[in-house]
Amino acid sequence: MTPRGDQWTVTGAGSERATRIVDTQREAISIARTIARNQETELIIHGQNGQIRERDSYGNDPFPPKG
Repeated sequence: MTPRGDQWTVTGAGSERATRIVDTQREAISIARTIARNQETELIIHGQNGQIRERDSYGNDPFPPKG
C-alpha cells in the first residue's frame, strides 16, 4: 500500500492498478493484511514519504531464515 495524494492505495504484487483506494492508512493496512493472509504473500507498508515502513510475511518463508 502506498500514498496517493490524500488517499491510500492497496495494490497486489506485480500489479500496476490499485485493488482498492481508501481514505486512511489504517483502513488500507487492514485490507492489505487480509489479502496477504489469504494469498499467503508478503505485506509491504509504505509511509507517507513512500519509503518502506514495515514488512510482514504470511507464507512461503525460507527455512531456515537467511541472516
